[in-house]
Amino acid sequence: MARTYKVLGQTNPVAGVLTTGYTVPASTQVVVSSIVISDRGGSAATFRVSVAVAGAADAVKQYLAYNTPIAANDVVPLVIGATLGPADVIRVYGSVETLAFSVFGEEIT
Repeated sequence: MARTYKVLGQTNPVAGVLTTGYTVPASTQVVVSSIVISDRGGSAATFRVSVAVAGAADAVKQYLAYNTPIAANDVVPLVIGATLGPADVIRVYGSVETLAFSVFGEEIT
């Protein structure tokens, strides 16, 4: 098995739009070490992070964070150690366009 530690995904979603932050490739397992949310703007905001098994439709049970507050010009690190399988999807959402999301972890192939 090959293990690759890397930035799994980075995105700056449109405000109010649930967006794919990372999708696990076929024949791959992933350990997500952390998700870092950064607010580059001058006002407070909220964010959401969910994990959809096999890319399932959005559902309440998938959320790791929901409308979680983030202060202006602040960073929120989520250290989660989540394990994901092929086709699982991390989705992110920001209430404003100044939020950036970075997903870090290990791909196992």
